[in-house]
Amino acid sequence: MIFHVVMIKFKPEASDDQIGAIESALDDLPNHIVEINTYEFGRDVVNSERSYDFALIATFANLTSMQRYQTHPEHVAVLKKIRAISEDIRAVDFEV
Repeated sequence: MIFHVVMIKFKPEASDDQIGAIESALDDLPNHIVEINTYEFGRDVVNSERSYDFALIATFANLTSMQRYQTHPEHVAVLKKIRAISEDIRAVDFEV
């Protein structure tokens, strides 16, 4: 199983409405991308100096499934919206 972990730091000018639209779009992705096994995401609740603003954890059966997710048109469209309001995005993918 592949775990896909993403952390996002939004630009200071990113609005709550923009972030909410991304949450809605992310919430809809499992309805379109069958390769997604689990999909959890949310805003940071601690807000410490070292915190990122948002995180996503998804699981996939294998690396091939995750790669299909990454190139799926629905995912690409959401990623474009995320990049538009983000100052930094970090990811790690690991297998268990």
